[in-house]
Amino acid sequence: MLSLFTMNHKTSIIDGRECYIYNAVKPRYFLIQTLGNHERGIFDRTAELIAQACDVPFVQAAFQVFDWDLDLTPWHDDAINRKPEVGTKTGETLRYVTESLLPALKAEFGNLPVILGGYSLGGLFAIWSSTQTDCFTAIAAASPSLWIKDWLDFAKTHPVKAGKVYLSLGDREEHVKNRAIARVGDSVRGEYELLKASLGSGNCTLAWNPGNHFQDEDKRLAAAFSWCINALEGK
Repeated sequence: MLSLFTMNHKTSIIDGRECYIYNAVKPRYFLIQTLGNHERGIFDRTAELIAQACDVPFVQAAFQVFDWDLDLTPWHDDAINRKPEVGTKTGETLRYVTESLLPALKAEFGNLPVILGGYSLGGLFAIWSSTQTDCFTAIAAASPSLWIKDWLDFAKTHPVKAGKVYLSLGDREEHVKNRAIARVGDSVRGEYELLKASLGSGNCTLAWNPGNHFQDEDKRLAAAFSWCINALEGK
């Protein structure tokens, strides 16, 4: 599908965090994602891929992540990081999205449905955030780090509040020597079963991609956001 709308690109500082923002004229959705240092080089390409896949205008905003583990890990897990402070700051990150970033975007573009997404820990953050608040219409979680300890125990008692959820995983991601990382396959499958039970099979999906965790991040994240937009559009 060829996009028929023009995207504008700018960088803004919103409440102390750098934000990359793409927007079309008369957008219909907000797409919110993380902006880690390693993601800066692929943000443009991700936005372009989404625009090519969807004929729906949108605003895509990526907000600066100061510390990838500290900002996005909802609770402590030594397999992620042994620093004791990891697992204590994610609530602050979510508050930034809901109390700083989204109000700024709404003031400029209007009150639009919000799709929160991310890759790896960004995907984990997106799913976890949707268990804390109902302000997200859909969740786009590409290769989310659901291997964090006790994820399924948490998910069973903390269902997501979004109406649409996209999950994906590389088909080599669970075939690693690290046992903690290797449980990601079972955790993602388990999360998908919980989502089907709570949302219905038509409102969630699990896509399997070829390769390991470090392949095609831009394509996988673009596919996640595109599915959410199309699902909300009834396509």
